[in-house]
Amino acid sequence: MKKNVTFFFLLSVFLITLLIQCSTVEEDPKPPNIILIMADDLGYHELGCYGQEIIKTPRIDQLAQEGMRFTQFYAGSPVCAPSRCVLLTGKHTGHSYVRDNYELGGYTDETEGGQLPLPPGTQTIATLLKGKGYVTAVIGKWGLGGPGSTGVPNKQGFDYFYGYLCQKQAHNYYPTHLWENEQWDTLNNVFFMAHQRLQGDPDDPESYKQFVGSEYSLDMMRDKALKFIQDNKDTSFFLYLPVTVPHLAIQVPEDEPSLAEYRKMIPDTPYVGNRGYLPYPYPRAGYAAMITRMDREIGKIIDLIKELDLDDNTIVLFTSDNGPTYGGIGGSDTKYFESNKPFSGLKGSVYEGGIRVPFIVRWPGKIHPGAVSNHMAAFQDMMPSLVDIADGSSVENIDGISFLPELLSEEQPQHEYLYWEFPAYGGQQAVRMGIWKAVRENLKKDPNAPIELFNLREDTAEINNVAAQNPIVVKQIAEIMRTARTPSDTFAFPALDSLTFWKRP
Repeated sequence: MKKNVTFFFLLSVFLITLLIQCSTVEEDPKPPNIILIMADDLGYHELGCYGQEIIKTPRIDQLAQEGMRFTQFYAGSPVCAPSRCVLLTGKHTGHSYVRDNYELGGYTDETEGGQLPLPPGTQTIATLLKGKGYVTAVIGKWGLGGPGSTGVPNKQGFDYFYGYLCQKQAHNYYPTHLWENEQWDTLNNVFFMAHQRLQGDPDDPESYKQFVGSEYSLDMMRDKALKFIQDNKDTSFFLYLPVTVPHLAIQVPEDEPSLAEYRKMIPDTPYVGNRGYLPYPYPRAGYAAMITRMDREIGKIIDLIKELDLDDNTIVLFTSDNGPTYGGIGGSDTKYFESNKPFSGLKGSVYEGGIRVPFIVRWPGKIHPGAVSNHMAAFQDMMPSLVDIADGSSVENIDGISFLPELLSEEQPQHEYLYWEFPAYGGQQAVRMGIWKAVRENLKKDPNAPIELFNLREDTAEINNVAAQNPIVVKQIAEIMRTARTPSDTFAFPALDSLTFWKRP
């Protein structure tokens, strides 16, 4: 009898212990939320954390202080659409579907056509993350398919879209409309052409009022982003925010607090629209204020993440789609702000200034605060990295490598090389291989243009061509330039497709 009592007592203790353990076992944590913010034409040196001394970016600088700042990170292309294609598909411009800006339609509401659309069935970051249970959204500038096309975000893996479908429409921060999913969202703004010259007195503020509306697109997109986060706080979400700042035109609300401050400290001359885009009375101050306003809106997103107790399970990434715009265009002054320092080249160039971009990643509890990474990575790495972050899986048949190990201070696989080709702006080709950077340009005029070679360890500005002193390296890179690509039916590149250069003795 005593044995039975003892047995049932021990059994009861065991069952109670088991129940307690089961009740205290936490559910598996949900995959981390992912917020990918991408500025538009923001230069490597236009953030405080990358050395900027005039333009104030305290909230982005704080992201760097609390996370990891990359020093050798590259955009997918030196211009908008192909760079975005590389980011979303994980394929560099030797393999990607979009390899240059391909404009359709015009600037008016009636002629809006967007850009070359991604084809049906394209594998994007959004399709992959949506397949893993994420709610997906893109809020900002799309540029990979206009209204009614196969390329619109809702047909490329995104559950929600708000913003500009067409890059040309995005030249105006006071548009008549934005798009919500595939529906036209009318704004309280009157249409005006995004490219025109000033007709009035450049020194009279009244002359510029015709280029201002009531609803500023960045503000609209901020509100939609905050709402998306609030609505999806209980699930895992992927929010892609390709904002339009600081892409021209220079436009910022007059009540922007930083505008008055910059006007006091920055010498300025009115821009009358003689070099494209819209006139602006104080272009340097306006340009700086646009970036500072973007910085503040990013801060509001981070504040909401903290308020909702999502901070520890949310990774925030910030970058730019290419280098800063060409000096003087649209009133911009990249020389004054030293926007591409310490590099050569601007937007449209495969020299470092056109493709090396800021990249910051913040992930509390995962990334050591204040970390600085020299890992060589690029936009094609974003897809495999975000999928790796989501559930540890890999992606096949792409050009990217996950940089998650670098974020976690683990052993990081390295690229043998990075590759770019760009059939516009004279025709260009580039390779980054270790300390070496190779460039071929003006390929439309000279299909046999030689390879320039630079040692980036000693020559970050790509001033000294050392090809003649390093024939073995040049030969290796020539082989990469020959084999790292496939021809494109849409973006013909005769200098590369014909193989004339590669057949030389």
